[in-house]
Amino acid sequence: MTNPIETRLAELGLTLPDAPAPAANYVPFVQVGGLVHISGQVSANESGLICGKLGADLSVEDGALAAKHCALSLLAQARAACGGDLGRLVRLVKLTGFVNSTAEFTDQPKVINGASDFFVEVLGDAGRHARSAVSAASLPFGVAVEIEGIFEVR
Repeated sequence: MTNPIETRLAELGLTLPDAPAPAANYVPFVQVGGLVHISGQVSANESGLICGKLGADLSVEDGALAAKHCALSLLAQARAACGGDLGRLVRLVKLTGFVNSTAEFTDQPKVINGASDFFVEVLGDAGRHARSAVSAASLPFGVAVEIEGIFEVR
């Protein structure tokens, strides 16, 4: 039986990627009680890493799309943390978004909205969350966006 999250993803024409493997000496997620803390997911799509600096080579729209791809990877990690059963996902609790941007760029919240909007669209009220959106002078591999998340699971 398909759960509502998988149904909604299908309605939107979206497919979750496989949960990305860690790129260094860390684990992709840690569960403490009913909370799953997911390590930062970098912006990548089926073609590879989404790189660039907001305010220099990328528009706010490009950044928001990169953030949406981070959100897809976060949800894929949440699925892995739930043993493949997204029906165990209760809600998204918090996102922390890092935007590779110039010193003059101030639209980090608009960029991270790409992830926030995705979660509300897919999870409904369970996708409403606390959030931080901050600038970074650079990010690993030169990616545009990295986002970490905390999910409640049963």
